[in-house]
Parts: sequence; C-alpha cells; structure tokens
Amino acid sequence: MIDRKLAGAHYGLRDWIMQRITAVVMLVYSVLFLIMIICLPHSYEQWQCFFAQTWVRLVTQIFVLALILHAWVGIRDLWMDYIKPVGLRLFLHAATILWLVGCLIYSVNVIWGLA
Repeated sequence: MIDRKLAGAHYGLRDWIMQRITAVVMLVYSVLFLIMIICLPHSYEQWQCFFAQTWVRLVTQIFVLALILHAWVGIRDLWMDYIKPVGLRLFLHAATILWLVGCLIYSVNVIWGLA
C-alpha cells in the first residue's frame, strides 16, 4: 500500500499537462531568444541594457521556473519508474527537490542581481 502511494498513482494527466505547458513556454522563450541573438547587436553593453529591462528579467525567470518544473516532473517519474527500493527513491526525490530549489534560488540571484 505504501509503495503504491510513492509510485505516484493519479499523477498521469496532471504531469502530462504540466510537461506540455512548460515545454511550450520554454520553446517560445527559446525562439524569441534566438531571434534576439540574431537581431540585436552583439556588444556586451547592449546585452546588459537589454537584460536590465524588467520585462526581460521576468520572462527569463518564468523560463527558468518552467525549466525547473519540467525537470522535476521528468526526474520524479524516472525515479518512480526505475528505483524500486522505497528509501532510496525518497532520498533521490529529496535530493532532486533540494537541487532544483537551489537552482531556482541561484537563478533569482543571477537574473535579478540580488547579490
């Protein structure tokens, strides 16, 4: 009974939708970023001015959040499907969460210049 709850019963549709939404967010950002690389001048000062705009920082932070959520669903499903010992699976879930939260905190620090 415990193993069934840890295996993620009833996650299917929600995970599928989250994977698709986050993938679309990342795709749109990536395409727009590629267009910016092609169209914008390539000096450091101009890129710095571009990324100093609040809307660019916000969109970039949304991209990073979508990336983290996308990674969480994928890695969590991988752990649930292939790691059978419950203790090891819980450890890997916790380690993944800590790593992704650390990445999110670091991204906020880098994007918003809080340090």
